[in-house]
Amino acid sequence: MLHIVNKSPFDTGSLASVLRVAKKDGGAVLLIEDGVYAAVKNSATEASLKAAGMPVYVLQADADARGLQSRLMDGVNMVDYGGFVDLVAGHDNVQSWL
Repeated sequence: MLHIVNKSPFDTGSLASVLRVAKKDGGAVLLIEDGVYAAVKNSATEASLKAAGMPVYVLQADADARGLQSRLMDGVNMVDYGGFVDLVAGHDNVQSWL
């Protein structure tokens, strides 16, 4: 399952919920909009994302719009809009978290 997170982890608790559920289903996480803040290097969420042991994708346009290109943690996969579509098409189930 692909789990899409669009809210900052510092405003909502949805990232923690996503990681709990995604660990069970072997899913991947796509961070978009303010969700990209979860992938900032040395942030409170970096260890949680790494410990989850699942692929983490960041929408490049949203990271760029927030000036985060050079501040993202290692191991994050950047995707453009075409990559976003490919991720959605490549997963049987997609869950957007609010």
